[in-house]
Amino acid sequence: MPNLEGRIALVTGASQGIGRACAVELAKAGAKVALAARNEAKLAEVVSEIEAAGGQASAFALDIASEESIKTMAKGVLEQFGKVEILVNNAGITRDGLMLRMKRADWDDVLGTNLTGAFLLTQALLSPMLKNRWGRIINISSVVGRTGQAGQANYAASKAGLIGLTRAMAREVASRGITVNAVAPGYIETTMTAVLNEEQRKTMLAGIPLGRAGTDAEIAQCVAFLASDGAAYITGHVLDVNGGMFMG
Repeated sequence: MPNLEGRIALVTGASQGIGRACAVELAKAGAKVALAARNEAKLAEVVSEIEAAGGQASAFALDIASEESIKTMAKGVLEQFGKVEILVNNAGITRDGLMLRMKRADWDDVLGTNLTGAFLLTQALLSPMLKNRWGRIINISSVVGRTGQAGQANYAASKAGLIGLTRAMAREVASRGITVNAVAPGYIETTMTAVLNEEQRKTMLAGIPLGRAGTDAEIAQCVAFLASDGAAYITGHVLDVNGGMFMG
C-alpha cells in the first residue's frame, strides 16, 4: 500500500461511489482527508467510517457547479489544513440524451460541473502546492472521454476535456514537483451505473474482455498509487481502468 502518512488530501464527490472509495483509500494510506460534496449527511457517514478505521477526515459542503461554493470551500480547507497536497477531482453528473434533442441547459450543467468545476477548484488550491514544490492532482475522467458514447455528448465532452486539462496542467506545473494525471474508469458498479437495465448491462459486459464490471475500490487503489511517491515520475498520463474495454 502507498505511504501517504501526513499528506493532506481533498476528494470531491466524496459522499458516495468512487469519491467515497478514494477518500477511504487515501485515509487508509495515512493521509488526512477533506471530503467535499453537496450531501452533508452522507459526508458525515464517510467521515465516521474513516475515523472508525483509525483515519482522519473532515467534511466540507461543496456545490462544484458554483464558483462561490468552490471558493468558500477551498478557503475553509486551507484555513483548517494550511494546504492541500493531493487533489482528486471526482465530482461529476450526467444529463444523458441524444445530441439532436439535448437541451442547452443539460450541456451547460454537465460541462460546468464536470470540467469547469475541476478547473476552478484546482486553480483555487494550486498556490500552496507551487509554494511547497510538491503536489498530486488526479482528475477522474471516463472511458467515454476516450471512446465517445451515443447519448452522452455532454458527458463525453466533459471527460475528454478533463484529459486535455490534465495534460496542459501537467506541462505548466511539472517544474514545481507537481504531477497531474487522469484516471479513466470503465464500467464501474456505482449508483451512477445502477440505473442501467439488464439488457444494457449485458451489452456493456459483452464489450469488456475481463467479463465483469469494476469496483470503486479498484479505482481508488489506482488513485492512491498516483498520489504516492511511487508515481513521482508519472505526469500527463491517462490511466485506463476498464477491464480492456478500451485499449489505447
